[in-house]
Amino acid sequence: QVQLVESGGGLVQAGGSLRLSCAASGSGFSINTMGWYRQAPGKQREFVARISTGDTTKYADFVKGRFSISRDNAKNTVYLQMNSLKPEDTAVYHCNLNYWRYAKLYDSWGQGSQVTVSS
Repeated sequence: QVQLVESGGGLVQAGGSLRLSCAASGSGFSINTMGWYRQAPGKQREFVARISTGDTTKYADFVKGRFSISRDNAKNTVYLQMNSLKPEDTAVYHCNLNYWRYAKLYDSWGQGSQVTVSS
């Protein structure tokens, strides 16, 4: 079993910053990508950012220039630095791990971190 533990959500004023962390633990797996998705009330889950083992990154257009994703391979941890936050960034943010196990790809999800941005 691969488990993800998230931390770092909270309440911040518009224009502020937060950093989310997500640590993967378990055995017998090899990370392909780690990333973040978010789900606002009444909306579908949407992609935010992703980083590969080679540190290639991809961002949703609505966070480009404001959010930055990074990872610590030694700790199997991914971070999402969120700057210039807007009220519309309010959502539950879920960490995603895409990993290899026995030559197959799997997805694992974190429990979710609430991010609330007040105006």
